[in-house]
Amino acid sequence: MSSSAALNSSARCIRSSSTRPVALLRFRHFTSTGSTHEEAVVEQVQARPEIIPRYIGTKQEERILKKHGLSPVGSRRRRAAIRDSSNIPFEQLPYQCFQEARKVLAEDREEKIRKIEEERRRIAEVESKDASELGGEHVKKGKLVLMNKYLSQLKVLADVNDPMIKKRFEDGLGDMDRPIYRHLADKKWRSYKRLILEQRIDQMFVVPDVLAKIDLTADVSVHFGRKAIPPGEFVDSKISEVPPTLDVQVFDRGPRLVTIAVVDADVPNVEKDDFDHRCHFLATNIELSPTQSTIKLGELPAENTAYPWMPPHAQKGSPYHRLAIIVLQQAESHALDLNIVQEKYKRLGFSMRHFSGRNKLKPISATLFRTIWDDNMAAVMERAGIEGADVELKRKKPEALPWQYKVKDGERYR
Repeated sequence: MSSSAALNSSARCIRSSSTRPVALLRFRHFTSTGSTHEEAVVEQVQARPEIIPRYIGTKQEERILKKHGLSPVGSRRRRAAIRDSSNIPFEQLPYQCFQEARKVLAEDREEKIRKIEEERRRIAEVESKDASELGGEHVKKGKLVLMNKYLSQLKVLADVNDPMIKKRFEDGLGDMDRPIYRHLADKKWRSYKRLILEQRIDQMFVVPDVLAKIDLTADVSVHFGRKAIPPGEFVDSKISEVPPTLDVQVFDRGPRLVTIAVVDADVPNVEKDDFDHRCHFLATNIELSPTQSTIKLGELPAENTAYPWMPPHAQKGSPYHRLAIIVLQQAESHALDLNIVQEKYKRLGFSMRHFSGRNKLKPISATLFRTIWDDNMAAVMERAGIEGADVELKRKKPEALPWQYKVKDGERYR
């Protein structure tokens, strides 16, 4: 039995080895001449697949997408779910509970729309009445303000629970002209990013060193080229040599005029043994709206720019400099006279408190970045025509006490 079993196993091995594919090895003899053109192997390079914002899942694909000026859709978990699921429209998902909930939300929305129409009718009646019938112009304006505020709340409540609205907002496709998308964006900003801005402003003492107080009501982001700068980060002097781009997002309706100032609050004053303020950029009468949020400081027209961009700089030995970026809303969109601003306010010794108080400007947002002496600072100062690159600041040694204070009074220790 053992010999037959051995024969059967050897037969199986022979049969299995015969069915395996045999790799053909190509041998080449040693020659003193180079290889011919026919021996060269041509590799076919496959074309890179198209990157679709809805399906990307890796950080590398996100970076490639951002280089082309596009943004990924939703979160990575959301995009992974879209890739693995069938291509069914969101509003047609085959879930009974989901469809029944949409019917309830549709009925609630119809009720809110009826209230909106009724409130609009009431506002039209108040506007048509004479101010003397309502107790004066001041009373009429106050009543209209409250009624329009209630109307805006109704518009938000009509769409706040709509899953399609939330889906478009998460995909970055919301229209900021609509109150519901402004409400959702404001709520998301206040939940995290506003807290970070407040923390950095307090930690770096932008309040009270630059401003007396500020209530952040608008979001502001800073970009030098393609690099986003978090609040309070150190920026290399070579990067900050060019003017940045600001993304100022407001969450209330309508256009307005704003003023943007960049102030260095840590300019050493050796004579006074103190620090001064210096204005590195000042522009006024800039139009801003919920849909028009990008401001390129280097491309603003001359009639809006009081002081063009001065590269941030710090002398060797000085502590880091805080560059505060302040966005101020002009009262009732009243335009400022650029000539008067240039005449009254100079770069060195610029006072943000005095400037905002005299011109009735309300700070709505602020951020900052920091700079310090680095390897590129001297070249940046030379290109900008700024003096002081060859000066090194050192701390002043404390004066020695007179010898009388060093001698111990023996009577005190008896």
